[in-house]
Amino acid sequence: MKNVAFPEIREALRSRKRILVASHLRPDPDAYGSAIAAALWLRSEGHEVTIWNEDGMLEKYAFLPSSELVTAPPAECVSFDAVLALDTSVKNRLGTVLDTVAGSPLWICIDHHKSNEGYADLNLIDPSRPATAQILAEAFLSEGITITPEMATNLFAAISTDTGSFQYEGTSDQTYEVGAELIRLGVNVAELSRSLYENQPRRRLELLKHALVNARFTSHDRVASFALSLADVEKLGVIPEDNEGIIDNLRSVEGVKAAAFFEEMPDNMVRLSLRSKDPSFDACNLCRQFGGGGHPMASGARIKGSFADVQETVLKVIDSALGSSTTTV
Repeated sequence: MKNVAFPEIREALRSRKRILVASHLRPDPDAYGSAIAAALWLRSEGHEVTIWNEDGMLEKYAFLPSSELVTAPPAECVSFDAVLALDTSVKNRLGTVLDTVAGSPLWICIDHHKSNEGYADLNLIDPSRPATAQILAEAFLSEGITITPEMATNLFAAISTDTGSFQYEGTSDQTYEVGAELIRLGVNVAELSRSLYENQPRRRLELLKHALVNARFTSHDRVASFALSLADVEKLGVIPEDNEGIIDNLRSVEGVKAAAFFEEMPDNMVRLSLRSKDPSFDACNLCRQFGGGGHPMASGARIKGSFADVQETVLKVIDSALGSSTTTV
C-alpha cells in the first residue's frame, strides 16, 4: 500500500476537473460529514464536484449544512477525472457507486479504519485518528485551507459521533483541540447536538424497547447481543437507519466486554455489528474472520448463512476469543 501525505493528494487533484466524492453505504455522520466538507473544499479550488452515496442523503442527517449535495448514483454510468473515497475501508463498501463510475484514471482514499489495506492509487490511512473527519480537519488546518462554518459543522458532527461525543478509544487531546478549533470556526454546538442526539423518531424508541426486552447475555454475561429479524422489522416498522447506536446500550451494561447486533437481511445474509469495551478484545480481528473489518472497538461484517446459525457461530467465536477471563470491565 502506498500511504501518502495530504499535500501529495492535493497536488494530484489539482489538475483534475471532474471529481467524484463518495463514502460507504449505510452511512453515518463521518461518511456524510467528511464527504460534504471535502466536496466544499474541492469546489473552493475550482473543481466540478459530485457527491454520491448508495443510500443518498438519509432524512435523519438532512440537517447537515449542504446536505443537498449528496445524492444516490444515477441510473446511467458517468466518467470522472478522479474519485475520492472517504471513510470506506474496503472498495466494495461503496456499493452501487462502483457500478455507476464508468471510469476514473485516479482513485484516492482517505480513511481511519485499521482494516483498510489501501485499495486506491493514493491512500491516506491513519488508524490513530478516531474519525476520518479529524484527518481532513487536521489536513485543512495544516495546509491553510479555509474552513467555512458549513465545513466546520460537518467535520464536527462527524468527529462527535464517531467518538461517542468525545468518549471512545482513540479520542485524544488532539481530537479535543481540533474540535475546539472547529467551534471557533463557526460550529453551534448546542444546535448541532440537538439535531444529532435529541431528534430521534418514535419508531427508534420502539426498536430500543424491543432490543432491551430481547437482549441475550452469554459467555458468563460478558457478551450482550440482540437479533433483529426481517419479521421484527416489518412488525416494528423500522428502517435501517434506526439501528444505529442501539448496540451501544448493550455495551454499556456493567460486566459486558463485547456487544453484538445481528440483523437479518434478504438473500440469506446476516449483518453483524460488533463492539468491544475491553482493549484486549479486538472486534476488528474477529470480524475479519468473517470477511469484515473496521476498528478494534467497533467493527462489522456481512455473513452468508441462516440467521440462527450465524448467531451461534459468531457467539462461539467471541466466547473463544474472550477466553476464560472473568475480569470485570
